[in-house]
Amino acid sequence: MWSFLISTDWITKPFKDADLMRAIHAAIAQDRDARRKRAELGELRQRLSSLTPREREVLPLIVSGLLNKQAAAQLGISEVTIQIHRGQIMKKMGADSLAELVRMAGIVYSD
Repeated sequence: MWSFLISTDWITKPFKDADLMRAIHAAIAQDRDARRKRAELGELRQRLSSLTPREREVLPLIVSGLLNKQAAAQLGISEVTIQIHRGQIMKKMGADSLAELVRMAGIVYSD
């Protein structure tokens, strides 16, 4: 009896054509998702590289939930300066909300 692996599914001979086709379609879908995730990660890394060194210092502070006042105190800068950096980070990262920025940071920093 023969068996082989397609993606993450083992198919043992003899098999039905429908089983093989289902496994092939699942493998193609899995590859498509992996490619999409790699492309998204590449795009986010590109956006991250557009941040200034100071903005890269500010980003983890704001996505960790610190208030502007707390982040400013931690970096020894004014709250207004943090607000400016935060606005620039949002713009450069293409985030429409803080929640979206947190999601982006989670993707970039978890890899």
